[in-house]
Amino acid sequence: MRLGIFGGTFDPPHVGHLILAMEAYDQLRLDKVLWVIAPNPPHKQGKPITPIEQRIAMVRTAINADEMFALSRVDIDRPGPHYVLDTMQLLHKSFPKDDLVFIMGGDSLRDLPNWHEPQRFVEQCSNIGVMRRPGEVIDLSLLVDQLPGIDKKVEFIDAPLLEISSNKIRALAYQKKPFRYYLPPGVYDQIITLGLYNTEDSLKE
Repeated sequence: MRLGIFGGTFDPPHVGHLILAMEAYDQLRLDKVLWVIAPNPPHKQGKPITPIEQRIAMVRTAINADEMFALSRVDIDRPGPHYVLDTMQLLHKSFPKDDLVFIMGGDSLRDLPNWHEPQRFVEQCSNIGVMRRPGEVIDLSLLVDQLPGIDKKVEFIDAPLLEISSNKIRALAYQKKPFRYYLPPGVYDQIITLGLYNTEDSLKE
């Protein structure tokens, strides 16, 4: 099979995540997209993050048993720090016969040389699906010297322009402003029921 690896903190998962995951599924000809929740991302150390079990519940609700999607516990059931190189190596052990396609945004691709062991990470990916927003130009030649072979791995995904972010949703929730329709209905209900994003920590990125 050809599996998409769609990682994030998902705090909270919103309709933008679902749309981008759907476009990746279609344009990259994937058999399934695995949602990989980052329990404690290295780049967010010391920043407030909603407890992992609550984020798991929200992601389960968001993907709603859709056959395109599945929740992966690859990073949930192991101690940190959680580097994507380790994530990919573990997924290869779980799916040794499958192609693993890592999904990321254009900004992440540009920053890739600064990741933990980026060359080894690239080698672990069958392909790298890169979200490309309307009008965005991404020059792979700038990366090839730092990451040889990256140009042969990248497949672009033409993504719609979505001005939706988890940061914005948390801020709206804290400010008691409407945010219902940025989210799948069940996720909105969970946030309200659990009283998530009601403190000033919600504004910290």
